[in-house]
Amino acid sequence: MHRRRSQLLHCVYDHSVSNYAKRERVLFADLLARVGPGEPTLCEGWTTRDLAAHVVVRERRPDASLGMLIPPLRDRGEHIRLAKAAEPFPTVIHEIRTPPWWSPVSNPLTDELANGIELFIHHEDIRRAGSGWEPRELETGQQKSLWRGAQLTGRLALRKVGVPVTVRSDGFGSFSVGTDPQVVVSGAPGELALFLSGRQRAARVQVDGPADLAERLRTAKLGM
Repeated sequence: MHRRRSQLLHCVYDHSVSNYAKRERVLFADLLARVGPGEPTLCEGWTTRDLAAHVVVRERRPDASLGMLIPPLRDRGEHIRLAKAAEPFPTVIHEIRTPPWWSPVSNPLTDELANGIELFIHHEDIRRAGSGWEPRELETGQQKSLWRGAQLTGRLALRKVGVPVTVRSDGFGSFSVGTDPQVVVSGAPGELALFLSGRQRAARVQVDGPADLAERLRTAKLGM
């Protein structure tokens, strides 16, 4: 009984220290607080205030979030996001730090799956919008988590582009989209996650293949 209890406690401890979504949330909120509301991001046309509001609305307003997926609802979703962005910046940051337990994308059961890659990308949206940045050194566990997310979102994004491609990350695996891929995109999981989410210019990956296809992929509108 004592041994089983120790094993259970060990599993709980491992889960708590490997919740990368929670860690990225803290880092993201801390960076927002440090740089302020008016800094650029990798999201075209959005400042840090806009990006912060997007994260809050995504978690707290499922009705507005539908606008990201259903074009007729996009205007309503953007209206709600702009209203959130107009609130005091410290209030918005506090809401990022304290996601609601009932949220479909941030409750304890879905947090890692829904937010592990999302918050990593938005954290990097701020870090890499300026100069002098370098990729962070990530734990192997976080890289595995990002690789799982990149495979899911990457397949969906690449199908829309129509370029047969193989995505490869040494030590983590590979996947292909399309028939007879002639283009290979390779890099660390975090860099691939950024590339496949539409942040190609800020992702340190290698793209090999015919020049026209490689350029088409580098400039494609990727992401969900």
